[in-house]
Amino acid sequence: MGTIADEARKAVEVMRKGGVILYPTDTVWGIGCDATNAEAVKRVYEIKRRTDSKALLLLVDSADRLARYVSNVHPVAWDLIELTTKPLTIVYDGARNLAPNLLAEDGSVGIRVTSELFSKELCYRFQKAVVSTSANISGEPTPANFGEISPEIIEAVDYVVNYKQLDKGRPKASSIIKLTANGTVTVIRE
Repeated sequence: MGTIADEARKAVEVMRKGGVILYPTDTVWGIGCDATNAEAVKRVYEIKRRTDSKALLLLVDSADRLARYVSNVHPVAWDLIELTTKPLTIVYDGARNLAPNLLAEDGSVGIRVTSELFSKELCYRFQKAVVSTSANISGEPTPANFGEISPEIIEAVDYVVNYKQLDKGRPKASSIIKLTANGTVTVIRE
């Protein structure tokens, strides 16, 4: 078992080459890749057997990095990010600088600023947004921990992070809200 830094470094190396990783997030385990690489994003859809008309969520390590991917972040977003006590994914209008095949049809994107140790280190070292979609075949139950991830998913990725594999916790998926450019908030998932 490597340290958080060692594992993050290995995962970043794989993503820089266009690879797909399996990694622990601030919620459930995720399948991840470079959110700016359309070919890598395509592979994530293939692994999940999911059509690319369904958008993928992203993780970033800071609110500053968020601004690189959203053209107009409404000021209320900064308050929500700062005040939330559990993982919160916000769907923003006006996505930019991302692989087009991970966006929703209306050009929006769901982004979460992570504070969990490993995923934050990963995003910080990568210096870009990282795709974060649950580690399951589309339509199947979301695995709560590494031990519930199907061998098919594990074998399909290029790198499996060693950190937190033995954790038996049952984290929940994040809350999701949509925040329009004019400040309208809609709860998608509590």
